[in-house]
Amino acid sequence: MESRFLIDTNVLIYYFDDHIPVSVVDFVDEIFDGSFNISIITKIEFLGWPKFTEGQYRNAIRFVSGANVVSLSDEIVDAAIQVRRQKRVRLPDAVIAATCLVKHLTLVTRNSKDFDGLKDLAIYNPFEE
Repeated sequence: MESRFLIDTNVLIYYFDDHIPVSVVDFVDEIFDGSFNISIITKIEFLGWPKFTEGQYRNAIRFVSGANVVSLSDEIVDAAIQVRRQKRVRLPDAVIAATCLVKHLTLVTRNSKDFDGLKDLAIYNPFEE
C-alpha cells in the first residue's frame, strides 16, 4: 500500500465492532493490514472506554497490540500547538492532526468535519464513499 494512514478512534471502534460500510471494507482491511498506525491519544481513548466488558477489554488490548502506536514527541507537541492556534479544535484532535502532519500520514476518520480547515491534513472518511 503506497499511502500511509493514521486511524482515528472512531474508525478503530467501528472496525473493532465490524461496522465499516460494506462498500469499503476491503480497502479499510488493507489499511489495517498495511498501515495500522494510531496515536497514543487513540490508544488512551479506545482502551479507556468504560463500557467494555472484561472480555471485550482483553480483546481490545490484543487488537491494539497489533498497532504501531505513535507517541508524543516535541515535534508533535509543537505541531499540535500550531494546529490549535490555526483552528479551534479539541486537544485530542489537535494531537491526532499534528501526528498526521509530522509523520506525513493520511487521517482515517468518520469525523472529517472536526478537521475542516486544517491546512495540509490529508483525510480519508470511509463513511463518505
